Amino acid sequence: MVSPDADTPLVTRAAVPAASAASASHGPAALPSPRAPFLRVKQHLKDGLGAGRWPPGALMPSEAELVAEFGVSRMTVNRALRELQAEGLVSRAQGVGTFAAPLHRVSSTLTIRDLHDEIESRGHRHHAVVHQLRAEKAPAALAQQLGVATGARVFHSLIVHHEDGVPLQCEDRYVNPACCPGYLEADFGTTTPTQLLFETTALWRAQYAIEAAAPTAEEARLLGIGARDPCLVVTRRTFTRDAPITIARLVHPGTRYLLQGEFQP
Repeated sequence: MVSPDADTPLVTRAAVPAASAASASHGPAALPSPRAPFLRVKQHLKDGLGAGRWPPGALMPSEAELVAEFGVSRMTVNRALRELQAEGLVSRAQGVGTFAAPLHRVSSTLTIRDLHDEIESRGHRHHAVVHQLRAEKAPAALAQQLGVATGARVFHSLIVHHEDGVPLQCEDRYVNPACCPGYLEADFGTTTPTQLLFETTALWRAQYAIEAAAPTAEEARLLGIGARDPCLVVTRRTFTRDAPITIARLVHPGTRYLLQGEFQP
């Protein structure tokens, strides 16, 4: 079963990525609205950095240019740039300008891709076996992770993905029903949970952890491996702007997977 902690695609070895204001003196800090002007400026710049519009070390738009483009104050632009600097995405030199951060500061981002697409891109065949697809009552720890009340109804799926007939990934996933009401009606023989959630939810951010670990007895049985065989285990939790979407535990037999990336200065 997935541990209520925190899905990121990997590459097979066989074939082979705060500025909050207090709302009251006695109350908690209020989070800025997603529509706040500084967040619009910040997201525009983050999107450009992610798309490679400004390569590492490149001079980015000046404060005056951003003020004119967004019709906001210089203070608003300055706040957006300060937050990007605090996150390590840009560097600033007084009197010179703002620069895209060196690659090593931003290259840790992982792209969430669908396993089905990865397998087919290698010219291989993907098929999935659904072992469980049902609604369950969430225990306290899981409820907290999914942002629902203890005992609330959540969706649970247990699916094994195969590449050319070989079990490649055991996917144990819980889903917040508010984010994907039709999850239990999906045909996961023709689509994957990742594809469905990409199509029906607005992914805003993700948390992930990757570790080498032994499988559970059930995972070993489903993957056709020994109880002591090393596995690459990924746990991932994704969010909309306002709520957790899903938490998944992805278990990959260590002999069938290689974590691989690319570095381009």
